[in-house]
Amino acid sequence: MRKLSLLLLPILIGGCTTIEPAGGAPMALVNSAGQSVGTVRAWQTAGGVSFRISAAGLPHGIHGLHVHAVGRCDPPEFTSAGGHWNPADKKHGMNNPAGPHAGDLPNVEVAANGVLNATVTLPNATMAALLDADGSALVLHAGPDDYVTDPSGNSGARIACAVIQGGAEIR
Repeated sequence: MRKLSLLLLPILIGGCTTIEPAGGAPMALVNSAGQSVGTVRAWQTAGGVSFRISAAGLPHGIHGLHVHAVGRCDPPEFTSAGGHWNPADKKHGMNNPAGPHAGDLPNVEVAANGVLNATVTLPNATMAALLDADGSALVLHAGPDDYVTDPSGNSGARIACAVIQGGAEIR
């Protein structure tokens, strides 16, 4: 009986473990000084593309988050990332009747200690579309997105950016 218990122990422990998708290779999330403040991982899901953001040293509060149309993150203002990813030429905002942009994501909250750990999903997107000829970037803004105002939801300056790279399998 003891041998059977020892053989079953790894199975029982493994059955209690929660495994979160790792996503693809980590992509550097850089601040306006060009310093790495964390990582982003991306993976294709049945419903879109998911992003796992792990960062520190960010300003506390609610921040807009968008996929931008160009895969460049040149500090300090990240204007090289272009506008929001918007292949259907819609208006900005999940609450805008003429929207949303394909790159509109929900706001994320940075904790009081400057840490951001969040997973968000960009519905109906594919990694192939995000990795087109000029790529795309994930951009964190200084303020919250109001989900209506075109072109960026009044979310303010771009404060962090990650160039999107190939993601992992469907989960």
